[in-house]
Amino acid sequence: MGMHPSLVTSLFVTFVLASMLTRLWLDSRQARHVARHRGAVPEAFAHEVPLHSHQRAADYTLDKLRFGAVSHLVGAAMLLGWTLLGGLDVLNDTLREALLPRVGPLGYQLGLLGAFSVIGALVEWPLAAYSTFRIEQRHGFNRMGWRLWVLDQLKQSLLGVLIGAPIAALILWLMGAAGPVWWLWAWGVWVAFSLLLMVIFPIFIAPLFNKFEPLTDTSLAERVQALMARCGFQAQGLFVMDGSRRSAHANAYFTGLGAAKRVVFFDTLLKRLTHGEVEAVLAHELGHFKHKHVLKRMLMVFAMSLGGFALLGWLTHQTGFYLGLGVRPNLSAPNDALALLLMLLALPPVMFFVAPVMSAFSRKDEYEADAYACAQASGTDLARALIKLYKDNSSTLTPDPLYVRFHYSHPPATERLAAMLALPSR
Repeated sequence: MGMHPSLVTSLFVTFVLASMLTRLWLDSRQARHVARHRGAVPEAFAHEVPLHSHQRAADYTLDKLRFGAVSHLVGAAMLLGWTLLGGLDVLNDTLREALLPRVGPLGYQLGLLGAFSVIGALVEWPLAAYSTFRIEQRHGFNRMGWRLWVLDQLKQSLLGVLIGAPIAALILWLMGAAGPVWWLWAWGVWVAFSLLLMVIFPIFIAPLFNKFEPLTDTSLAERVQALMARCGFQAQGLFVMDGSRRSAHANAYFTGLGAAKRVVFFDTLLKRLTHGEVEAVLAHELGHFKHKHVLKRMLMVFAMSLGGFALLGWLTHQTGFYLGLGVRPNLSAPNDALALLLMLLALPPVMFFVAPVMSAFSRKDEYEADAYACAQASGTDLARALIKLYKDNSSTLTPDPLYVRFHYSHPPATERLAAMLALPSR
């Protein structure tokens, strides 16, 4: 049974409007809640966070929310412009006539994906620039000049072409040549590519944007290595990244897969935390690996992507899918690239309502990682480190509870520290 275009249009408009209105409503709740509590530091942090830092975090949060509302509206306008207002249909007609006779079906489809990506980037770049040079700059976080920012955008675009074009070409070829179960083959290719990217990213891609130097603090290195040995964890090396070149924000993370895993510290993190606090933060990250959070999340993403590819395999044959989203399917050329783009456009408003479930799983993982860190290192050090990071990164200490349940991948500061300090510490 085929899909009726009017049903597709109705469902699409419903999800777009519902997701947009829900997003703006949650943002307004968050803004009101943060503004209402701007004048007083929560009691749990009164001795650690001065009022001016708390107010700075509130102002930073409110600025980001205001900018976020504009970004959401621009995104919704672009989404409707591409679909129901006919933007993708016009782009497809233009490129099909110009490219199909010259470069063939695959070349035309890659041209369509490329043109779509270029137009999207031209809309996103001004927003990204405003975020960096107005909001981040105003609150003292941006360390980049225009030259470095533009260079980053060009590097990302070039990498997108070098990495994205071959995988897109292979998937498009499979869609046309692998028969009814092309989606299963395409999913396998996507999974293999994702795993390969995890291996090559820290070695070849990340160094294009940042410098990674071995950790030279011998005392800290010995402490970190002892922690990893205690936890049964192996890494290829300990590295310091020049995060301060772009931002004042601080972080630490693991990257890579299997034997290629690396521990990376932002230089800004090492400047702000004591050795014990760095060890506690690293123990938290090790907790994610010990509880197999990374593996579970990866398998969850792969399972969801399998469902997405299977759905796309069915939708490619549904004329109502194209017409309902404002595009006339090709009669003399493949529709595979069109189907891919329409799927990418239609899916986010639907997935928006899955966000609370994913956020809940993520917060549960964070509690487990905190508990592991308190068992392997010092819970007091971890609490102090987190308070410093909340303060230095201007993270609000008074978020709206419903906004948290929908958007926060980490528990809010008050709940997280209360749970942590109740645990036995090593």
